[in-house]
Parts: sequence; C-alpha cells; structure tokens
Amino acid sequence: MTDSVLCEHEGAVATITLNRPEARNALTVGVKTRLLAELRRCESDEGIRAVILTGAGRAFCAGQDLREHADLLDAGTGSGSPGPTETIRLHYNPIIMAISSMPKPVIAAVNGVAAGGGAALALACDFRIAARGASLLMAFAGIGLGADSGSSWTTQRLAGTARAAELLMLAEPVTAERALSLGLVTSVVDDQELADAAQELAARLAAGPTAAYAAIKESLAYAATHSLPESLEKEAQLQAPLAETRDHRTATRAFLRKEQPTFQGR
Repeated sequence: MTDSVLCEHEGAVATITLNRPEARNALTVGVKTRLLAELRRCESDEGIRAVILTGAGRAFCAGQDLREHADLLDAGTGSGSPGPTETIRLHYNPIIMAISSMPKPVIAAVNGVAAGGGAALALACDFRIAARGASLLMAFAGIGLGADSGSSWTTQRLAGTARAAELLMLAEPVTAERALSLGLVTSVVDDQELADAAQELAARLAAGPTAAYAAIKESLAYAATHSLPESLEKEAQLQAPLAETRDHRTATRAFLRKEQPTFQGR
C-alpha cells in the first residue's frame, strides 16, 4: 500500500503531497484523516516555518472521491457509518480551518486540475502558485450540491461576489491564466518550474518573521468580518507582543545599520 498523503521536510519547509495519482488525488475518508493529521503536525512543529500543499502526478486534487461517496449514499444513514454529507463537518471543515488558521504561511502548488473540494483546499491557502496547464473547477453544482469547504467564503473574497456566483453556479473549468486575472491564484509558472517556484517562495517565507506572519493572518481573518474600529483594536492587541520578539528587536537594529535582518521566527 502506498501512503495516500506524504510529508517531506527540507530545512524549515514541509511539503504535504496528496498521493493518489491514479485517482487524481481524490479525497477519501482515509486521505482526509491523514491530511488533517499532517497539517496539525506541521502547525505544532516549531521547526517548520512554511508549508507547501501539492498533488502527485498530473492533478492537484479532484475533490471528493465520488466512488466512495456513491457507496455511502447507497449504504444509507442506517448503516452505522457516517452519512455522506457528514464528511463536511467531520473532515472538510477542520481541514480548511487547519490551513487558514495555521500560524505559518501555507502555499498551494497547483500542478493540475483542482476541482470541488480540491479547489477549496487551494483557495484556503495563503499563496497559490499554479502551473500553466493547471485549472480550477468549482464542481459542486455539477453534482447537485451547494458550495462547501469554505468555497463560498474564499471565492467571493478573492474574485468578488458576482464572479463567485458565476464560478459556483456555472461550474465551468477556469484556466490558470484566467484564475490569475480573477485573483484566484497568486502567480502562474511553466509546468516544469512549479516545484522550484513553490520551494523558492516557501524558503523565503520560512526565513522570515514567522510570528509576524501569524499575526498578519489572524488580523486579516478578523478584519474580514469586523468594523474598522474593531480591526484597529485587534491590530493593536496583536502588535504588542510582537514588539517584544527577538525578530522585531533584531530587525530594528539591522535597519538602523542598513543591514539585512536574520529572522529566527520568534
């Protein structure tokens, strides 16, 4: 049996790879359970300061494994197994929260199609680097379902409400170049350059002020649903402990000496 989710370390960068290439990295219960465990392990490991999420083979992630989903539908709610839609609360929601709330930058290296829940995984990340041959597909309506895995939240904040409605209702593939123009991805690179581009960005972030990045992620999430006065207060609350970090003190002295600071993430 091949591990369905791999996690490799290179310095302070962890790369989590969905590893079911024969099924376009579709998400089974086992894959979702392993993915959540790896995300939580990366969060708790102080030696990891940036995370890359990608897929093996030619796809990033095709979303929910529909063969498993169909079997659960046929089994019915009286089978003793979780109902087919319970995976949203049991698996998808915790995974999306683990990505979005992780106090470290998370980069999606979108190497191929990202559909349904797979697209939602990518959109939940802080940065999305797409291969030129990749595509996004908000596939939920195509199988008679509404948005899940945070896609109703992320798509409209990245692309606007009108575009989000278009993407979710029409459920048509979006090329990497169009995704870039809509703000759904951060950058597009040639397919063969994707791994290096993701590693380069991850290494840059891993060498940066990790505590400051965590505060920035928290303040952005807070400001998305609060007023300006509330957001100002939240920023002040987050800034106070940062002023006491070694990174801030070191960087301030380096700036005065016209030197490049070396951040330690604390």
